[in-house]
Amino acid sequence: MEGFLPIVMIGAIVIAFFIFLYFVPLNLWIKALFSGVNVGIGELIGMRIRKVSPAVIVDSLITAQKAGIDSSTREIETHYLAGGNVPSVIKALISADKANITLGWKQATAIDLAGRDVFEAVQISVNPKVITTPKVSAVAADGIQLRAEARVTVRANIQQLVGGAGEDTILARVGEGIVTSIGSAKNHKEVLENPDKISKLVLERGLDAGTAFEILSIDIADVDVGKNIGATLQTDQAEADLKVAKAKAEERRAMAVAVEQEMKAKSQEMRAKVIGAEAEIPMAMADAFRKGNMGIMDYYKMQNVKADTNMRDAISNDGDEEDPQE
Repeated sequence: MEGFLPIVMIGAIVIAFFIFLYFVPLNLWIKALFSGVNVGIGELIGMRIRKVSPAVIVDSLITAQKAGIDSSTREIETHYLAGGNVPSVIKALISADKANITLGWKQATAIDLAGRDVFEAVQISVNPKVITTPKVSAVAADGIQLRAEARVTVRANIQQLVGGAGEDTILARVGEGIVTSIGSAKNHKEVLENPDKISKLVLERGLDAGTAFEILSIDIADVDVGKNIGATLQTDQAEADLKVAKAKAEERRAMAVAVEQEMKAKSQEMRAKVIGAEAEIPMAMADAFRKGNMGIMDYYKMQNVKADTNMRDAISNDGDEEDPQE
């Protein structure tokens, strides 16, 4: 029992020592002291209590002061607590200072908290970035489809990074400009011969307004000839007109058939009336005989006329049948 107590005491002292080193990071305090950065033990302990990484704060502060960037422990810690990327902001400030780009602490932290990579933005501002657009299809005035691909060289606009539009807006505006430029060409050969006209027309539109980038140049990388859209549209229109004409012709044919059937019905009706009238002739003749208005000689004369008429009709029908044989 007596031997166990010293072991427990030694263990408690070791645990207490590690807890002390955790809350009192002497190594970081010594590092800051030898780097010429004024960070007190109390500040480091406060960072631990506020759940701020003292290593990130101290390293960032040392890097900034060695590079000649004015920053304080409170500013760096505030940005860390706000969820910002402190090392990225420090590197962006150093890069901007070396490149003679105006970038202050508040502006850099605002850009970082806005969700943009401020260090990458400074790099793009120093070293412009090339964005390749997808294939953009457009139709010239002569109906020939062209597919163009462009490379857009942009430089980050530090002043517009907060609230400015991104790369997607640049690509959309450039694509719209390409479509407008090709569509205004009278002949697709003009575009193939002078693709730089597209670049000039697109640049004149000021497509980088309100964006986080400045367009330096637009270069047409490739132009391909597609379908003859004009001929296709004309063919489709001709087929549509043909279908309309067929439908109208079918309508007229149906109307003609209906009229023909109607005329046949009227002809049958008139024939029936004639037959009815012919049936009344014998009755009228009989009545004329009874009343003495018609004699037997009149009847025979009428029969002779009728026979003569039938003979003439027969001769006429025979003549009509012989004409085709001649």
